[in-house]
Order: sequence, then C-alpha cells, then structure tokens
Amino acid sequence: MNFINENSKVIAVDFDGTIVEHKYPAIGKEMLFAFATLKALQQKGHKLILWTIRTGELLQEAVDYCKANGVEFYAVNKNYPEEMLDDTVSRKLNADIFIDDRSLGGFIGWSEVWQTLHPEGGNFLHQLKNAEAHNNYNKQQNSLLKKLFGK
Repeated sequence: MNFINENSKVIAVDFDGTIVEHKYPAIGKEMLFAFATLKALQQKGHKLILWTIRTGELLQEAVDYCKANGVEFYAVNKNYPEEMLDDTVSRKLNADIFIDDRSLGGFIGWSEVWQTLHPEGGNFLHQLKNAEAHNNYNKQQNSLLKKLFGK
C-alpha cells in the first residue's frame, strides 16, 4: 500500500543510465535493483517523477517499459500530472531528490540509493545485499574463468 507521510519525498528519477543501461534511443537492460527499489520507494510513500530527456514516442516507450515492470510514476517530466508545460512554465522540477547518472560523482547504484534514503533497512535491504553479494561473486568467478580459460 502506498501512503504519503511527513517523511515522504518527491523524487525525480532519470531513465537512461539510471533505470536502464544507457542505450539511447533504444532501451537498455534494467539496472540492477532499479524496479525493486522504485517499487519499495513508492510503498514507503514517496512520489516518483520520471525525469528524462526523452520526448514523444521515445518517452512513451520508456513510460510503457516502466509500467510493464510494475512502476507507474506520479508525473512524467513535470511537477504534477495536471501541469501544462509551455513557454511560461519552467521545465525545472521541484523535487526533494534527483537520482541521475549524470550527477556529480555519477550514479551510486540502487542498493546505495535505498540505503541512503532508508537506513532503517528492513527486508528489502536484506534482499538487496544478498543479491548484490551473489552478483559480485558471479562477476569474480566469471573474471577468474576468463583469466584461466580465456572465456
């Protein structure tokens, strides 16, 4: 259940390079834990805004992709669903937090996003750590196999 409370934030989330690997104009593979984290943030009561350079058909493809993966945004490229954008309205969002691969220092990863916003942890944090440890182990094993066997 989604709920809004005094700790709820408006979070603007980039698409290319943040939710999915950067393959613009194509849609890249999901970034590790992207949709799981976004859904958990919504369950905590945060309002998520998709904030992307995409427009027109490319934007609709991104919105549809997110919806197919269980995430529907509060608004898309605007502050609230009813906002009408024209030359008199700034495109700048009034968000508490921006999650973007182009921020200073780059994208920190979805498990770090979760830990930063919800250090109290819980089951979701435990699942992220276990999956991340498993993925790191697999990467190390694959790297070792490549060194040994060239594969």
